[in-house]
Amino acid sequence: MVKSAGFVHRWVVPFLTALSDNIYMSAIRTGMVSVVPLTIIGGLFMVFSYLPVPGWEQKVEKYLPLLQVPVTATFGLLAVFVCFAIGYDLGKRFKQEAITSGMLATVVFLLIQVDLKEQTLTMAGLGSQGLFTAILVALFSVRVQKFMLDHGAVIRMPASVPEAVQESFLSLTPMIVLVVFFWVIRFVLGVDINAVVQGAFKPLVFALNTLPGILVYAFLVTMLWSVGINGDNTMDAIVLPVFTQFLAANVAAMQAGTALPYVTANGFFTTFANVGGTGATIALALVLLNSKDPGYRKVSRLSLPTQVFQINEPIFYGMPIVLNPIFMVPYVLSALVLTAGSYLLMDWGILQKPFVNVPWTTPPIIGHYLVSGGDWKAAVWGACSILIAMGIYWPFARAAERQRLAAAAAAD
Repeated sequence: MVKSAGFVHRWVVPFLTALSDNIYMSAIRTGMVSVVPLTIIGGLFMVFSYLPVPGWEQKVEKYLPLLQVPVTATFGLLAVFVCFAIGYDLGKRFKQEAITSGMLATVVFLLIQVDLKEQTLTMAGLGSQGLFTAILVALFSVRVQKFMLDHGAVIRMPASVPEAVQESFLSLTPMIVLVVFFWVIRFVLGVDINAVVQGAFKPLVFALNTLPGILVYAFLVTMLWSVGINGDNTMDAIVLPVFTQFLAANVAAMQAGTALPYVTANGFFTTFANVGGTGATIALALVLLNSKDPGYRKVSRLSLPTQVFQINEPIFYGMPIVLNPIFMVPYVLSALVLTAGSYLLMDWGILQKPFVNVPWTTPPIIGHYLVSGGDWKAAVWGACSILIAMGIYWPFARAAERQRLAAAAAAD
């Protein structure tokens, strides 16, 4: 594990940190996080529409179209919100008028979603299918706007003109250039931009819904945390768009009454693998709750209330787990075991796949129940996950405890 940590710290961490700190990746991460409340709202209506109560389906059947309206207004327009949010954030980072940047990106994105024959917007492209297109269009559009502003290729009004009017004219030239550019590609040349982008991201999308792929992701996240890097935040810019697309696809499948296609939809890793925080550290706190070592006992008791809400920094840095081989091993192993177990149980149809988004701070077991749309078996698995993680942490925690007690005795 020490050699592995050294390799990750030397080769993997610098690359992923640079990727995470990149201005474009930061804009993607911020934009994706900003739409989370929308998916939670849509998820609440999904829960109410499909409560696991005998006879509930018949009771709400006539009200189902009405209940689905907020779901369509959130998940059905997800790509539009993401495009604006990323454009807005990137424009702000470039010190431009952020609202103008977001609007410019959204106009371009909506343009390429127009059905040429019907002259209407294609709804499929506005939801999960257009998510990657929305991201790329937002980044490209705002970057072109920045380039044209820097090189003076814009219309500037006299200083006496109100600021709002000035900003509108500053964005006019970039908007014309971008609209004409994408209009030519999409409608004159007939290139299906959505299809091209989806094809380009297909390998990543496929990999993250496989057991090996999600295990590699779990390993990277926990190894990054183990060397002091926030693994979840570092990887979010890459994986969050994929997991969000999976979630939207599962919501659409639930609405259509078909099998949910994705195991690793948003909520899978944060709920089923990160039980009580990344690495299931709530289990370590429970194991050392009555430790003979006063330091471990104090850290465990102080950190437990925060871990109920999935926040584990107190125990992570208090033990510490970071750069501590005796705790790094079970930390990584717990995440891998719970990831594999949860994946297989869903893949075998024993547990319901995620289709409801809940805040990542939702306590374990409750989160398991809600994310799966009220599957009681998922809640039971949540409780079992804590016990499994406790079993993994137990021998390592006791070994660390013995070392601390021996060191204290030798010091006396």
